[in-house]
Amino acid sequence: MFRRMLQRFSDSMRRLMFGRCGLDELNIFLLLVSVIICLIGLLLSRISALFALIGSLITLLSYGLLFWYLFRAFSRNLEKRSRENRRFLTLKSRLTDRQNRYYRCPNCKQTVRVPRGRGKICIKCPKCSEKFIRKS
Repeated sequence: MFRRMLQRFSDSMRRLMFGRCGLDELNIFLLLVSVIICLIGLLLSRISALFALIGSLITLLSYGLLFWYLFRAFSRNLEKRSRENRRFLTLKSRLTDRQNRYYRCPNCKQTVRVPRGRGKICIKCPKCSEKFIRKS
């Protein structure tokens, strides 16, 4: 009986999420940040009456992030959500990349990656062959 009910619930959830974005790296990040900000807001509102307003504003911000998470999870526009996730992953990799620096070509706006710690170097854009000098 319980197994059958659980199977029915599982099937209905599978049908609900068919063709939707679901969980990706950006959604997991949004959910974690929302929970952390909500906890901070609750702690601030419990400290004193002075922090109650700040805590409630921070909690409201966490609800906004949670709404954005739910919107992305149930969205059927897979192309747009995957583009957002790809941008997030690119930004995340740039922030965690400690060995390289990223610059934009002043001519064609192509992103160019150069190694860190080389001093002033002449960078040649692979797309348009423009040369520009930057400190790495």
